[in-house]
Amino acid sequence: MTWNDAATPARLALAALATGVLALLTACTSPSAQREAQDLLAQGRPAEALSRLKRAADADSRSAEGRLAWQKLRVGVVEGLLAHAQGERRNGAFDSADQLYRQALNIEPGNEPAILGLKATERERIWSGLLQQASAQIQRKNPDAARTALRAVLAESPHHPDALRLQKQIEALDVRPSQDAMLGTAYRKAVSLEFKEAPLKTVFEVLAKTAGLNFVFDKDVRTDQKVSLFLRNSTVEAAVARLLVSNQLAQRVLDANSVLIYPDTPAKQKDYQPLTVRSYYLANGEAKSVANSVKTILKVKDVVVDERLNVMIVRDSIDAVRLVDRMVALLDLPEPEVMLEVEVLEVKRSELLNLGVRWPDQVSFTPLSKSAGGQVTLRELRNLNGAAIGVTVSPLTASARRDDAVTNILANPKIRAKSREKARILIGDRVPNITTTSNSTGFVSDSVTYLDVGLKLEVEPTVFADNQIALKLALEVSSIVNQVQNKSGTLAFQIGTRSAATVLRLRDGENQVLAGLINDEDRRSASKIPLLGSAPLLGKLFGAGNDETVKTEIVLSITPRLLRNVERPDAGLLEFESGTEAGLRSRGDGPAGSPELTPSGTGASPAPQSAAPSPIEARLVAAPAPASDADVRWDAPASTRAGQIVSVGVVVDSRKPIVGIPLALGFDPKLFEVVEVKEGDFLARGGARTYFEHRIDPSGQVLVTARREDIEGVAGSGQVLSVAFRALAAAAAVPVRLLTVALEGGKLSAVTATPPAPLMIEVRP
Repeated sequence: MTWNDAATPARLALAALATGVLALLTACTSPSAQREAQDLLAQGRPAEALSRLKRAADADSRSAEGRLAWQKLRVGVVEGLLAHAQGERRNGAFDSADQLYRQALNIEPGNEPAILGLKATERERIWSGLLQQASAQIQRKNPDAARTALRAVLAESPHHPDALRLQKQIEALDVRPSQDAMLGTAYRKAVSLEFKEAPLKTVFEVLAKTAGLNFVFDKDVRTDQKVSLFLRNSTVEAAVARLLVSNQLAQRVLDANSVLIYPDTPAKQKDYQPLTVRSYYLANGEAKSVANSVKTILKVKDVVVDERLNVMIVRDSIDAVRLVDRMVALLDLPEPEVMLEVEVLEVKRSELLNLGVRWPDQVSFTPLSKSAGGQVTLRELRNLNGAAIGVTVSPLTASARRDDAVTNILANPKIRAKSREKARILIGDRVPNITTTSNSTGFVSDSVTYLDVGLKLEVEPTVFADNQIALKLALEVSSIVNQVQNKSGTLAFQIGTRSAATVLRLRDGENQVLAGLINDEDRRSASKIPLLGSAPLLGKLFGAGNDETVKTEIVLSITPRLLRNVERPDAGLLEFESGTEAGLRSRGDGPAGSPELTPSGTGASPAPQSAAPSPIEARLVAAPAPASDADVRWDAPASTRAGQIVSVGVVVDSRKPIVGIPLALGFDPKLFEVVEVKEGDFLARGGARTYFEHRIDPSGQVLVTARREDIEGVAGSGQVLSVAFRALAAAAAVPVRLLTVALEGGKLSAVTATPPAPLMIEVRP
């Protein structure tokens, strides 16, 4: 793809910016350089256009102005490429985004947003494949496999919106795994019920016969109380939930076939409600702050914080722990960070003109003594004559001198700062200042303090949700003007200071130039003969003048680049049900994630099965699993010996073209040691170039990314990789698991895969 393949908004904005900055360069570049640069930009060759303008700016003597204008143009071009690449990433065009990021790096090597963008694109490629695999497993009603595919995404990006959306779908499939899932399909049977003023015990007996369950009642449950229940096209679980909430009852699953029913009172909850302990190792938020939020909003029973490990431990019911999970996902977010690119330019211009004739302005007469080195006596003073008087005349000096000097002092630091945290930059010296103190006893002591002299910049960024950055900025430029010495000989320093403080609000990548810190000094002195020295034209022959002009200007250019903003979850994840004032569990529609929807998740109610007239109608709901596009299998021996090396291969049989295969293998590091990881020949067929990268985690994982450089892909059967393990000890069966596998189809198509069962290898002594 070339830079000007499509008239994207980012490219049009870049062209407008480039045209405006080219107009600024008129004063410091030649017309031919401008025309060539405009032609190159029109052809989609920004790097060459910038190179041409850079050469023209460097050749100009006014390098300070040219450098600032050139810098602004380069920033504009790089911003346009980064914006275009960001849009391509959002659209899933990862290859195009990679090319745009590399173009930005060619123009500005070391550009951190471009480097981070390349890394993010590679991660999102892997995540895209994992999300496709998770979605396919959800369609097959296989929540365990879908959860395994999502684990790698959520481990690196806990707030990925697509991953969280799929996680909600998994929760809808795998309802209440700690308790309700124990009941299997019994709770998911479809029923229709009509009871009016019937005893509670009778209703539960009907449900028990329909679902094949055992309901056990606490001694304090009134089984003879009258209930009315009318449900159409519902489920056993929903019927039980509505009976419980309407009669102030609660349940506890005892085993796969038995449910305990007890009064929903605080005393009975203490006796029957199971509690769960869960630890949250926070990566970004402070455990103490998160714990306060959890206590305030969810009223959790027991919360313990370990500030040393930044971990929060919660003990409460299963429903409460699930709500804590959601709260932690919203609060444990990385803080926004900004890269501040600062350029400080101090331009100092000085002119000195010393022109004219300095005539003698003093004549001194001195009496001379006849004795060598002696003093003049009164007799000699009375007899003074021309031979006894010495005369001293100041010299006659002619001056014709002119000095011009231009000094550029440039500092170009880059500093990374968190939002609402101050960043400080000092470029200069720390000058010692000695203070002498004495007391009444005559004891004298010296103390040393240090003064910061030079360029001091203090910036406090504040990142907003709309990717704008507020900068609270304070700039101070100081220098030693004079040294002052007191009577005791101690030196003190006179410091000259220029400072500016302001608050800016800029967009990500917007450049702001602060100028006007000008120090203008004009000194004029003259020595001339009265009257004659003031005459026009001829006055320079009867006097000398010294004219000195010093002008110093400081220009600050600052560009904030947003490295990371708050990753806000989707709007649907920002709001969730938290039960009632009496309890955290959802009381109106059954347990959280109640499976009243059909397995397809469409919300359509199942039609009742035709049967004999009866108030109760039940049927099992099932959907055939769709066939996968590819199969993944092992290629390994069934046994080996301790100390020997065994090769484990992963083979793919695909009926669709594949371009990339990110996967993760899991093994027991106490029994197996990775010796070598080799790329297979599956993706390289047809002579295509491939990219293969692997990483070995000491905890017992091999993380692999394999990819073809083309977008067509390859189908068929072949080995993706092989891992050589050394068996460390004898064991009856050593498992090797395929933790995650994602197949990326050609031309960004989706490919579903069937992961293999764990590989069991016998290690003989």
